[in-house]
Amino acid sequence: MRDGCVMVTGGAGYIGSHAVLALLDAGWRVVVVDNLLTGFDWAVDPRATLVVADIADEARVRAAIRANGVVAVMHFAGSVVVPESVENPLKYYRNNTAASRSLIESVVAEGVRHFIFSSTAATYGIPETVPVPEGAPKSPINPYGRSKLMTEAMLADVAAAHPFNYAALRYFNVAGADPQGRSGQSTVGATHLIKVAVEAAIGKREHVSVCGSDFATPDGTGVRDYIHVSDLAAAHVDALDLLMREPSDSHVFNVGYGRGYSVLEVLDAVDRVTNRTIERRMEGRRPGDPDSLVADNAAILSALPWRPRHDDLEAIVRDALAWERHLAERG
Repeated sequence: MRDGCVMVTGGAGYIGSHAVLALLDAGWRVVVVDNLLTGFDWAVDPRATLVVADIADEARVRAAIRANGVVAVMHFAGSVVVPESVENPLKYYRNNTAASRSLIESVVAEGVRHFIFSSTAATYGIPETVPVPEGAPKSPINPYGRSKLMTEAMLADVAAAHPFNYAALRYFNVAGADPQGRSGQSTVGATHLIKVAVEAAIGKREHVSVCGSDFATPDGTGVRDYIHVSDLAAAHVDALDLLMREPSDSHVFNVGYGRGYSVLEVLDAVDRVTNRTIERRMEGRRPGDPDSLVADNAAILSALPWRPRHDDLEAIVRDALAWERHLAERG
């Protein structure tokens, strides 16, 4: 057992619940803070302690830190739907930026020195070069990306003023589910392509919309870097080890595989795995979608022992499909 406890905010959600599993499997004690507005209490591994609270409730958060001997925080709580952020920007600045400020204040006040932040490739906006390195210009084109970039800025300022270090992990397209079937993406009405496609494959959706066929890519559909959620969770554990080993240094890392698949390539993979053909409906582009968004992952591969273990598109689809069937059986 590791010395101390890790607080995971949003640990009842998709990515957070996988991080909880990775931490527990690595020997950490874990306390989850989640308001359960979009998460599920059953998604929290029973080895962890669940505190039902909002991260903006500083009294509850500080009490949980003290009661559990928290030495580090992994912060996943927030709102993540890009189109919704355009329609309701204040929700995103409240849930992602203002609430993060409250959480960071609680963490600093209680003397917690290590913080890992769930950031996003949306901070880059429409990149000038692909693959995208961490030093590329940050020009987010929606409130979601801006709300995350604001939190990165807060963390940098706090690290300069306090005995505190952080890692901001910029995710690319997260997909799949725990290969052991312990967790997966359970959100109703999710917009992630692989989630949507496997829902269609088991009859929960009638079709899959392909938004845009005139991108500057080999088949005309958008190309994205899809990373298995369990590989992403493992990167958080390795990043935490780095922060604790080098407490004066902070880091920003892209987390992706460094290669991309088009929408049609993903749907072809789902067809192969399921041995059926999903109906595809061609629609217009969504505003602001880049042609291609692929990680330059050289920095994380250099700094951490992390190496992808699930870098196979069909394996990602199989795990997502198995979880979708599990959800269907749950009813």
